[in-house]
Amino acid sequence: MTYLFDDPKTFPADAVEGLVAAYPEELLRVHGGVVRAPATPAGQPALVVGGGSGHYPAFAGWVGPGFAHGAPCGNIFSSPSSDQVYAVARNAENGGGVILGFGHYAGDVLHFGVAAEKLRAEGIDVRIVAVSDDVASGEKGNHRDRRGIAGDLPVFKIAGAAIQAGADIDEAERLAWKANDATRSLGVAFDGCTLPGAEDALFHVPEGTMAIGLGIHGEPGIDERSMPSASELAKILVDGVLDETPALVSDRVAVVLNGLGTVKYEEMFVVWKHVSQLLGEAGLTVVRPEVGEHVTSLDMAGLSLTVVRLDEELERLWLAPADAPAFRRGGTVPGDLGAEREEIYVPGEDPIPAASEGSRASAARIVGILGKVEELLVELEPELGRMDQVAGDGDHGQGMVLGIRGARATADRVVQRGCGARTVLVQAGAAWSAEAGGTSGALWGAALTSLGSALTDDAAVTGEQLVTGLVQAVEAIERLGGATPGDKTMVDAAVPFREALALAQAGRGGTADAPAESVSRSIVTAAAQAVEAAEATADFSASKGRARNHGDKSIGTPDPGAISFSRIVTLLGEQLTG
Repeated sequence: MTYLFDDPKTFPADAVEGLVAAYPEELLRVHGGVVRAPATPAGQPALVVGGGSGHYPAFAGWVGPGFAHGAPCGNIFSSPSSDQVYAVARNAENGGGVILGFGHYAGDVLHFGVAAEKLRAEGIDVRIVAVSDDVASGEKGNHRDRRGIAGDLPVFKIAGAAIQAGADIDEAERLAWKANDATRSLGVAFDGCTLPGAEDALFHVPEGTMAIGLGIHGEPGIDERSMPSASELAKILVDGVLDETPALVSDRVAVVLNGLGTVKYEEMFVVWKHVSQLLGEAGLTVVRPEVGEHVTSLDMAGLSLTVVRLDEELERLWLAPADAPAFRRGGTVPGDLGAEREEIYVPGEDPIPAASEGSRASAARIVGILGKVEELLVELEPELGRMDQVAGDGDHGQGMVLGIRGARATADRVVQRGCGARTVLVQAGAAWSAEAGGTSGALWGAALTSLGSALTDDAAVTGEQLVTGLVQAVEAIERLGGATPGDKTMVDAAVPFREALALAQAGRGGTADAPAESVSRSIVTAAAQAVEAAEATADFSASKGRARNHGDKSIGTPDPGAISFSRIVTLLGEQLTG
């Protein structure tokens, strides 16, 4: 259990404050997490890695030369919000672009993705690397669909070393994915972990048994077996990790034996004795192994084994020096280590880009439409909540209201400061994501941000810019959410809307001076398609999101996300033709 804390709700933030206080010359506290105290060298890609708290040394402990440039830190076992990711990335980036790295979990995919959309809208080159090393969480042929566990360490270490050696963002991204695809892990647990302030663990493993394949948040494993000896456990781990050979075939391997929080070093060394022997018998040469706590799960009792196949370039980067608070590899870190920072990004203090009179007028109209959307969603909140209760947790209406209120308030504030159309939507998108949280918050935040990226602050919004932005908004929802039509999500309404808009735009030839009436009419027509598709979601069960766990329970009730999307775009059409 967690013995020492002040307030369980502030435990993650308090821990980060203490970490920075322990390493004041190396780390700087910023909104959402930490960055290196010196600024990222000009033109160098920034590697920003993160996830939920409770996994220390991951991720804040890896911030330093030869490793990461920053780490957003979410709540315990929860993804950092998109505004946390964005703020850390803004403070880490210095002209070379950003690589966002995290374990492949739905919440992280969404919130890091939303932050990426906002950064791209500001002209920053962003790449995403989602580590997927856990062999217990997916089939052999779908390696990148698996979740990430202790493989985060070698993947991010290799990417960080590449950047320190002078790699640009293209090369660093290539090497990160190469390392990910060469990495396999398997974990076991003997008992669960306890959240700060909780009276009992998140889960328990039956006495005398061991769970195989649990995730680092306590996700269910794939098997339970009698408690093994150290040698038996070593064989289970080695056999599981070597059961498949990655695309990179090599007999030289980097290996991490990772403690999850309770199993101590002497126990790990006993297991490692057997692991190293078994790897040697398999014809593998171990290169600079790491045995210790690297990706923990509070006080979970368990271990994981990670094996990375190495070729010459991966081995060189794995062995390269690094100097982070929780990972120090000997030798002098080469290259520029950064200079004193000139400024720190603080949310809400962004300078407002200059805007033309026409763009400011468009921004004011956008605020008016957001106000109408707020009125609509307040009215729909009870209905959307009832729909969501059927096969979800009943909070969709509440989340949508929280999101639109945050977006509208932020939009109103920045318009009063003289912003243009592009900026008002980018800022509103960030606020929607931050205030609403959850899946719908992340997706609607991304949609507004992508819509804004199609506009400018230099001129009034044209009809074709609006249509292009709406198409991009739906594409962002599809890209980040990973759902397809038929999964019973908002995508079921959004895709027909996008397709109808794109078809109408193609019929007009995509001309910038298309008549406003023609554009408005196409949005109204597309919205009608969305309404029809949203209502049709009542006819099938969900295969994505929380509702997928309830089988056919949702049949007869339309998806609340699809309904809210269809009602919002219908309102948009009405506002544009009114």
